[in-house]
Amino acid sequence: MTNSSQLKKEFIKKWIQGLKTCCSTKNKMSLFERKKKIKLSADIALASAKNATTCWSKALISEAKKDEENKILISNLSNNIMDQEAQQKVICHKRIRSKKILKKCFGVSKRMMKMEPRRSNNATCIAKILVKKRTRVLKRLVPGGESMDEFTIIKEALDYILSLRVQVDVMNNLVNANKSTTM
Repeated sequence: MTNSSQLKKEFIKKWIQGLKTCCSTKNKMSLFERKKKIKLSADIALASAKNATTCWSKALISEAKKDEENKILISNLSNNIMDQEAQQKVICHKRIRSKKILKKCFGVSKRMMKMEPRRSNNATCIAKILVKKRTRVLKRLVPGGESMDEFTIIKEALDYILSLRVQVDVMNNLVNANKSTTM
C-alpha cells in the first residue's frame, strides 16, 4: 500500500496534467462538459497514481477507454499501466475460472443440504442474508466489483475508500488554498 502523502503528491501531479490535457483538447466547454472532464481526469489520475495495482483502478481505466475522446487523456496519464494490464489479464482470468468452479461445487453442496433436515440457526441465516446484501451493494459501489469474490471486494473497497479520501483531501486543500488567495 502506498503512503498517503506520496499518493496525494502523485495524484495532484497527474490530476493537473490531466486537466491540462482536457483543456487543450477543447477550447469552449459548457459547465456540464467541464464538470465531466474534471471528474474524469480526477478518476483517471487517482487510478494511475495507484499504478493500476488494484482491480478498481483497472476497472476505472478500462471504463474510460471505452469512450474515444478519453484515449488521449489516458495515454498521457498512464505510463506503464498498459503493460501491467496485459500481465494482470492472465491472473484475472484464472480468478474468474476459479470462481466458476467454486460456484459449481457450492451448488452441489447446497443440494445436499436440502436433502438433510434443517438444523441451521435462524440468527446465522439472517446474518448470512445481510452479509450477502451488503456485499451486493459493495459490488455496485466499487468500480469493477461485479466480477470480484467476497474477500476481494472487501479488500478492494477498503483500498478504494482510502484512495477516495486522498482525492477528497487534495481537492479540499485546493479549494481552501484558492479561498485564502482570493480573500
